[in-house]
Amino acid sequence: MTLADPHDQISRLEGRIEELAEAVERCRKIAIAARTAIVAGGVLLAVMLLGLIRADGLLLILVAILGIGGVVLYGSNDSTAKQLAAGIDEAERQRAELIGGIELTLVREPSKLLH
Repeated sequence: MTLADPHDQISRLEGRIEELAEAVERCRKIAIAARTAIVAGGVLLAVMLLGLIRADGLLLILVAILGIGGVVLYGSNDSTAKQLAAGIDEAERQRAELIGGIELTLVREPSKLLH
């Protein structure tokens, strides 16, 4: 980034970090849904194997969709979450560099006035 004002760059990076954090939160929710689908597929399969419900073609397809779909969704989502986390780390590193490069001035505490 070659913008003139480091304060603008810092502000943009903080906005980017917030966007990425929101995306990571969405990934967390998707991961919960994927794990739920995997568990639901497993429970449904176990119930069919125990003979508590009659196994038919539709239920077997549903078990396959829940199990395989959940695993695929979880894996894809996990990769995305890792990429987003890496993006957050990079943006925070850049922000820290910019903050470190700003010359700060010491503001002295004003003397206390007595009334």
